[in-house]
Amino acid sequence: MAPEIPPWGAPLLLLPLLLPVLLVPPAGCGAGSGCGGGGGTLKPFDALYASGVAAFYGGDFAGAARCLERALRSRQELRNQRLRCRRRCRGQVRLQELGPGPGGDLPFFSSVLRRASCVRSCEERRLGAPSRHRVAEELRSDFQRRVPYSYLQRAYIQLNKLEEAANAAHTFFMANPEHMEIQQDIENYKTTAGKVSLIDHEARQHMEDYTAGVRHYDKEEYKLAINFLERALEGYYSEDEDCQIMCEGPQRFEEHEYLEYKASLYEAIADHYMQVLACKHDCVRELATRSGRISPIENFLPLHYDYLQFAYYRVGDYIKALECAKSYLLFHPDDEDVLENAGYYEGLLEGTMDPDTIKPRKEAKVLLRRHKLESHLLQVAAAGLGYTYTEPNYWNRYGARQDEHSVPSSISSEPEEGPRLSLTKKPTPKPDRELKEGGPLLYSDVKFVYNSQQLNGTQRVLLDNVISEEQCRELHRVASGIMLAGDGYRGKTSPHTPNERFEGATVLKALKYGYEGRVPLKSARLFYDISEKARRIVESYFMLNSTLYFSYTHLVCRTALSGQQERRNDLSHPIHADNCLLDPEANECWKEPPAYTFRDYSALLYMNADFEGGEFIFTEMDAKTVTASIKPKCGRMVSFSSGGENPHGVKAVTKGQRCAVALWFTLDPLYRELERIQADEVVAMLDQEQLGPSEMNINPRDEL
Repeated sequence: MAPEIPPWGAPLLLLPLLLPVLLVPPAGCGAGSGCGGGGGTLKPFDALYASGVAAFYGGDFAGAARCLERALRSRQELRNQRLRCRRRCRGQVRLQELGPGPGGDLPFFSSVLRRASCVRSCEERRLGAPSRHRVAEELRSDFQRRVPYSYLQRAYIQLNKLEEAANAAHTFFMANPEHMEIQQDIENYKTTAGKVSLIDHEARQHMEDYTAGVRHYDKEEYKLAINFLERALEGYYSEDEDCQIMCEGPQRFEEHEYLEYKASLYEAIADHYMQVLACKHDCVRELATRSGRISPIENFLPLHYDYLQFAYYRVGDYIKALECAKSYLLFHPDDEDVLENAGYYEGLLEGTMDPDTIKPRKEAKVLLRRHKLESHLLQVAAAGLGYTYTEPNYWNRYGARQDEHSVPSSISSEPEEGPRLSLTKKPTPKPDRELKEGGPLLYSDVKFVYNSQQLNGTQRVLLDNVISEEQCRELHRVASGIMLAGDGYRGKTSPHTPNERFEGATVLKALKYGYEGRVPLKSARLFYDISEKARRIVESYFMLNSTLYFSYTHLVCRTALSGQQERRNDLSHPIHADNCLLDPEANECWKEPPAYTFRDYSALLYMNADFEGGEFIFTEMDAKTVTASIKPKCGRMVSFSSGGENPHGVKAVTKGQRCAVALWFTLDPLYRELERIQADEVVAMLDQEQLGPSEMNINPRDEL
């Protein structure tokens, strides 16, 4: 019930762009030959990538692996060489200050020209002509999404290199946690190859060190936490410098067509510089964002100092504790808890040294001063030059430590006058509504089975007799007449597992088929009416104060494929959440695209039980610990809120066909299902013309 990215989707769409280089692969990348090094300048990574894709589809998996590996190395080396050249030229050619009077600008522009010449000659000497390494935006996106690792994984499988395949799959998955097929592949590797520790080849070291530091902090291993967090800070500032330098490369003029651009000298300089400056200013967000994510870790840089101030206190280094507390206060000078901490550390140091001599860390002061000046310049440009710019909140204080080390505490060994940690913890996201359940079921024949507590979760309900046996049979008959393989799954007949065939249909399609006489109109109308019945039940049971709208309605059947069921260890639908990207390793669910973030509630209404397997399961956010298992049967409906509080999946269907009506709902009318609106119009027309009155007996009774 989550968006699914085809493993080959992006590359296949790009084949027209790749054809010129596919036809002439770089030396050493052809079938049957090596893809090794060679003299001369760096090979363009897009050409190596294209050759790897061509080799893969040509069945040359060894050649594909060599070229794809080399493409990844070439892309990294391209960045490294550009960094070296720009850093070297920064040191060799200092920008001169503007002088007074006529010609006073000449020394400055002279230094600009000399630095530009330095960078150009250095890069041409190391990399060749700039045109060699110009890459289409679609290909650049492929590498950002780590698509080459998806190819590599499959090439390694063909070469029986399971460890390399597992690491490639893991690297791809870290940037694409919504990709169900890769997630299942990783589980298979762990089972078949005994591979437990996986390597992310594209991991950012400062982020890895930060994660390790927080992990040790949570275990109260403060010395180890300090080591990793200090190393993370060192890596952060190094990466920040690199990010700033890389922003000095070419920029796209978002509001101007370059060939028609006729700005004056200073307008042109301002246009380009503002885009460079916006890029540099956003390095704070870039360095705080995990691979494949859109949203950064809130308050990322200040959090380092927040963790460190308490960790240093716990190991008895009060000077460092005060230094880190003051560094944190640079970002949040009104944080009462850290102000109290700093005062406490100063008290501990009185008599041994003057606490005023302990200053915030220089690198934090420099970065924050630069960041504020960048913000000021961008806002000046927005006001005076017609730019559109809104300053993000880069240091959101809701992104604070979430630990249990509240001092003083009745279970703490610290004295009452000990430091109070920065306890402005990031609150649990508050929904824009009060969570309730237990409202009336509206229909006398509907039977309550389990609530959230009995299903070991939040906002969950299990009901029986939502539809009758006869209605199940009728719905199954209409399904067999309108469903198409792959409908609702971008045409993929096996979108979640190669061991089952998926078929589906929408309400609008059913009504159109009924109107055309291809299926009984009464049966098509049944699909429409029972989905509306389900919507009303969900809205009422969860006691929602606003209208619940359809977001998507899908009648779906999954059929076990004969000859492919032995030793199955996959799922029919891997564990996921419906409105966020489940990240089991981070124990997070990222509410950002491509997830359907507007979905609020989900429901599954089952039509049959004559199959084997196919149990619906809820899990913890680790996607492993099962909290509830539900066996489908005719008329049974499970409904739940669509967020990360309810990860769920479907066990393998090993025999027969499992059919259900899948429903997703939203509280936001902007995201109403378009086909549902059209279906409403069709039904209104049918009722008006009395072409197909519904004969369903689903009249709601009085509220219980």
